[in-house]
Amino acid sequence: MSNAKVTEVGAELLRRHALFHKINDAALERFLLVLRSDHFEAGDAIIREGETGDRLYMISSGRVVIEKKVFNKEAITSERIAVLQKGETFGEMELVDSQPRSATVRALDETTCLSLSREDLHDATEDDILTFSQVVMNLAREISIRLRNTDVWLAGSLFSIRQRD
Repeated sequence: MSNAKVTEVGAELLRRHALFHKINDAALERFLLVLRSDHFEAGDAIIREGETGDRLYMISSGRVVIEKKVFNKEAITSERIAVLQKGETFGEMELVDSQPRSATVRALDETTCLSLSREDLHDATEDDILTFSQVVMNLAREISIRLRNTDVWLAGSLFSIRQRD
């Protein structure tokens, strides 16, 4: 996708996206210069569990499924954790840590994502510590929301298991 198309599609997506909450238009323009547009066909693996990565993805069209390997006595299986759609983000932990990817993400439909690497974040905010700080705080808030949702799900699952015993 050309940078003009990224700018056209991306500007509105960024304005509404939680990661860019309270970011001014000048800073958004700097992000539009470094964002990459990636296109995936249905079934394509966008990221794979266990691989290293340094890029987050914002879905601009289509849907993805997040899958996690589950180890049990019989086999290793892959379980669906979530389905994400336009406006949602995945891969954000890789902007914060240098750990392997925690899940596999596959395109459910033809999907287009805008992506941002750690280096892109640095390039877009190198001379703007306030914007950098705001994006990092927004990122921390989004990760915290996901952690809280996981805690609720995990507590419910444990309660359900105990009820069966």
